[in-house]
Amino acid sequence: MKLFSGFSLAGKDIGIDLGTANILVTLKGKGIVLKEPAVVAINRRTEQIVATGIEAKEMLGRTPEQIVAVRPMKDGVIANFTATQLMLKNIVQKVRRKYSIGRPRIVVGVPSGITEVEERAVEESVSQAGAREVFLIEEPMAAAIGAMLDVSEPSGSIIVDIGGGTTEVAVISLGGIVVSHSLRIAGDELDSDIINYLKREKNVAVGETTAEQLKMQIGCAMPLMTEEYVEIKGRDLTEGLPKTIRITSEDMEMAMKESIGRIVEVIKQTLEKTPPELLADIMAKGIVLAGGGALIKNLDKLISNETGMPVYVAEDPLDCVVKGTGHVLENIENLRTALVTQRKRKF
Repeated sequence: MKLFSGFSLAGKDIGIDLGTANILVTLKGKGIVLKEPAVVAINRRTEQIVATGIEAKEMLGRTPEQIVAVRPMKDGVIANFTATQLMLKNIVQKVRRKYSIGRPRIVVGVPSGITEVEERAVEESVSQAGAREVFLIEEPMAAAIGAMLDVSEPSGSIIVDIGGGTTEVAVISLGGIVVSHSLRIAGDELDSDIINYLKREKNVAVGETTAEQLKMQIGCAMPLMTEEYVEIKGRDLTEGLPKTIRITSEDMEMAMKESIGRIVEVIKQTLEKTPPELLADIMAKGIVLAGGGALIKNLDKLISNETGMPVYVAEDPLDCVVKGTGHVLENIENLRTALVTQRKRKF
């Protein structure tokens, strides 16, 4: 049975991972062609883009009054429609110019918990960025495809995609999601946990960038074999002056403990709702982790201890969703059931 009459994705079509923290773009036949922070700096007076990506991220908290640097995605969905639209338009046009693309078909990874209103917002933003047709795929499905799981076979696989705004847990079989949970606790929440922990326990204020660096460098879900530490600069909350302080991996474990505990709990809840036949498959195959959160040290061990199942970190976990959109572009007929409600909208 054909999904779309006369549907072909020949040509230079685009796959997008529209993440809360980063935006990644893959081009059919080329692979990943763009990877940058999902941040845009806009001139309030002219409503023109000043910068996107790394340059815009460096402006966060440092801009003069007439320029605002924002992260237009929050919790995996569009929080600032205008900024998202401008960012997408800028990025898609940049790729179209560089690779001489007309009006491409675009596949976008979206959270599994997205509402119809949010779906529509994503579709309209991407359409106005220059797409001829827009297709949505749920992020956990895209991540599973990108992690090279055989999602079309009649046996169960489970993917845990810990991104910037959401943690997506999904059991997949026969090209569809059987059970899923979308939790709005992920990388951003862990950064906030670190900021709050340092205020509470160390009496030091740090920014989001420092918190993220701490998470990536020494963040852990269980004690490390050898404790690690880094020295950071922050503001002493009592004196209001700059202060250098040593932060350990144990501090990071304590800071993130509650949120990581909730991520583990949602994995357990998903397994509890999984049909027994698929659960047996998952027991044999194990749990696959994707997204930036998969890189937190010992998270795989903690999940394995809590579930009693083997846990594996996908190769290049940060790229799984965008790679998945690329595989869909290459194999649309075999992966047609992966698209959200198998629906197409033309603009």
